[in-house]
Amino acid sequence: MQAARAIEILRAERGLSQRQLADRVTALGRPMSNTMLSRIERTQRRCDIDDLIAIAEALHVPAPALLPGRPAV
Repeated sequence: MQAARAIEILRAERGLSQRQLADRVTALGRPMSNTMLSRIERTQRRCDIDDLIAIAEALHVPAPALLPGRPAV
């Protein structure tokens, strides 16, 4: 599964809006707007490793769960 799709699916499963997830990521020390998150989910923005780790933490999943070929938790 592509990381962008995994983020979108896990976010939706947790009932979070893009704004809510972006706020969680920002609260963890990685500034992120809902626009940035939207672009990551639509693969219009590169998701670097720091973003990936912060998003995973905000979603309460291990970072590898967002990587291709890994089952989402």
